[in-house]
Amino acid sequence: MAHLCGLCLALRGDHGQFARVATNYDGLVVSVLVEAQAQAPRAEGAGAWRRTAGPCPLRGMRTASVAQGEGARLAATVSLVLASAKMRDHVADGDGLLARRPVAAVARRVAATWDRAGARTGADLGFDTAVLIDAVGRQAGIEALAGVGTPLLEITEPTETATAAAFGHTAVLAGRPANRAPLEEAGRLFGRLAHLLDAVEDLQEDADSGAWNPVAATGTDLTEVRRLCDDAVHGVRLALREVDFASKAQGRLAHLLLAHELDRAVDRTFGTAGRPHGHGHGHGHGPEGGHGHGQGHDGARAAFGPPPVMPPGAPPEPPRRGRRRGLIAGCAVWTGLFCTGQVCCKDPYHDPWNGQPREGWCAKCCDNCDGCGDCGDCCNCCDCCGECDCCDCGCDCGC
Repeated sequence: MAHLCGLCLALRGDHGQFARVATNYDGLVVSVLVEAQAQAPRAEGAGAWRRTAGPCPLRGMRTASVAQGEGARLAATVSLVLASAKMRDHVADGDGLLARRPVAAVARRVAATWDRAGARTGADLGFDTAVLIDAVGRQAGIEALAGVGTPLLEITEPTETATAAAFGHTAVLAGRPANRAPLEEAGRLFGRLAHLLDAVEDLQEDADSGAWNPVAATGTDLTEVRRLCDDAVHGVRLALREVDFASKAQGRLAHLLLAHELDRAVDRTFGTAGRPHGHGHGHGHGPEGGHGHGQGHDGARAAFGPPPVMPPGAPPEPPRRGRRRGLIAGCAVWTGLFCTGQVCCKDPYHDPWNGQPREGWCAKCCDNCDGCGDCGDCCNCCDCCGECDCCDCGCDCGC
């Protein structure tokens, strides 16, 4: 939450109130990586990576310790530029209100303003946002040429390039140039994974609406897509082993998000959440693995916002209620849910973008740890019952 709020406040501070709608979970990973590598003290004061923010309606008018500095600003820059690209994509597709010419014209102007603003802040940080803009610009041309038999990795390449640049620059800001190469590799695979999960989640919906989808357009079997996703997760873990964090404690959150949560995101997307399987490279997934699609959220929400796991015998999830909301409308509804506490405390609440049930944040705390005692410094309190065997993080999770 400190990094999420820090990203939101950095967007407001550098780019104005409206830019806060670009706040997203994927962007905060950039802020997490900078802080995890930095030697600066975490206590507040000059040069600190945290500060106390004033009351905010999204926190129930409470103060909070939030991330600040170059990490939060880089996260804001990347989020803003990629949000502008997503907005232009919605305009091109004629989604919702953006199908109307006056609204589309306003959206194009906002996107152009965000591109220029992101470029200015990026220049202050030594980061060239042209890499992101070029990658997004190449995406449409690559998709236009793709057909049955085109390798999926050709289509995910622009996303991989953009995320690799953002992850790699965190090492520059933190003063650890030796980390740049492994973080670029982790970012490249993170971008690949987000792109593929988004495609799998939207497969059925895109088929119903006639929208272009990389998995359907290339005729790639879902088993192969799953293999690519598992390979990406494994590659991220290997890359993280080469990263020199300031300390084990400072690197714990980055490790949790990139070594543990990505694996869970793949399981949720392919409908295998809660089923036993081997962690790491080379899972086995049979027909009963339940390769579901069209049931989730975009890459960011898939990675860090799990849906509830339905118990045996529970009724099926309700169908989506109407058309999927766009970026701005969804963010507006999410703000309302956050202000009323539903995102934190209601279990489940309905996702503002697609209407699917989502698990409240407070419901995620230690559901599987009853009787385990004090989890200490384990990566995740819910891994304390012998489930922290997916990597070499050094956690002693015996109950």
